[in-house]
Amino acid sequence: MPPIDQLTTYAAANPLGAAIICVSALVALVLAFFALRAAYRAASSGYRKFAENRPAEDILTIVAASIATGVSAQGMWRFSGDVLGFDGPLRLLLFAFIEVAVITSAVRARRNMRENYSAGIDGMAVWVLTGLSAVLSSLDARSLAEAIFRLAAPLVAAWLWERGMAIERHRITGRSRIKWRFTPERAMVRLGLAEVSDRTVTEVDAHRRLTRVALAAKRARALREAGASDRKMRTALAKLDRVMDQAVEHTGLAVDPGRQEALLSQIGALYNTSALIDLRPPVPWEPEPEEPPAPHALPVAGTRAAYIEDDDDDAVTAAPQVVDTAQRAALMRAARQYWDKQIERRFVPRAADIAKETGISLATAREYRALWKLEPRAHALIEAAYNEHGIIDTGTFPAIVVPDGSDSGDHPDRSDRSDHEEPVLSMNGSGSMNGSGPAHTAGV
Repeated sequence: MPPIDQLTTYAAANPLGAAIICVSALVALVLAFFALRAAYRAASSGYRKFAENRPAEDILTIVAASIATGVSAQGMWRFSGDVLGFDGPLRLLLFAFIEVAVITSAVRARRNMRENYSAGIDGMAVWVLTGLSAVLSSLDARSLAEAIFRLAAPLVAAWLWERGMAIERHRITGRSRIKWRFTPERAMVRLGLAEVSDRTVTEVDAHRRLTRVALAAKRARALREAGASDRKMRTALAKLDRVMDQAVEHTGLAVDPGRQEALLSQIGALYNTSALIDLRPPVPWEPEPEEPPAPHALPVAGTRAAYIEDDDDDAVTAAPQVVDTAQRAALMRAARQYWDKQIERRFVPRAADIAKETGISLATAREYRALWKLEPRAHALIEAAYNEHGIIDTGTFPAIVVPDGSDSGDHPDRSDRSDHEEPVLSMNGSGSMNGSGPAHTAGV
């Protein structure tokens, strides 16, 4: 009798029991529906929370690693039954202990990565346990293809885990674990097909053309210094003229100061290559010698010596000046001319005066003055001021140049000699002064 006929016969014979069974089945279906809906909602909520801040590649990595782990667990199931002889509940409890250990080590390694920025020993344990699981699974294989498959599945899972860890390591620390020596980028740069820097095509072309000009100029100069034949000189000069025309046409060399300075820098470096052999660079690990205190320009004079600070130095800007070579030479010539002119007037200028009159920085003026005051004429003036008045040269104090003969009223015969006698130095006007004589303020 078909099952449907049996059900109708049972319902006709036992209507009350059939009604109770129908109601119970309906209630069970309703409960199963609500249970499945709750489980679906919980799973959806959990998945959304899990995948909310994770990129798609991380989710796919976890899914693929789970599948590979399942394949490895299936191999261990067969191994535990065929080789170890486990059966029943014991087999169910013990077959996947290596996979559980792998998952535990992977979770610990990820925690170490987030806390200590390194997977540590747990990262090594993942690979060791994965290799052990792969070997044990392949031992129970029935063919070579199955053995290879059993070996590959756990290693694929470990590799996916390792890549996920590398991505997270780079996200946390901003760097990768290693730098490959052989990469497509390095190969392209080695072959000259790629640039290391972010220069544009125009900048690269301009740099190459300027380099050709500099090399051609060096070649022509070397031939001229070596006394080459006229034919070689004509060839070198023709090449220099040709590359120079190309540089002016394609790089804007005639109107671009930056390109002009770059060309001059290259030529300067190429022309002075031989100077490298005479360089004496400092030893980086040698301790710096202690600098002795700077000696006084003149011996200390007893009670008559006086040091007076000059407030005018504050008015001169000591900020470093950024000038080119030609401008620096012009400023040095102007400072030297000013110094010689003042020395002719028997006046030793201060560093502040040099800086103010010529426009150089105060620090540079002090360096020049420290060298120039050692010259015979300037040193004689400084020594005369010390011997006669006890004035010590500090490079800052004021002094007055006056003609001798302030008491000409008491000694008339001295007034006739006042025009041809040498002036003397006095500090702050403390020396004798002639009412009609000129007074010049300066710094010795």
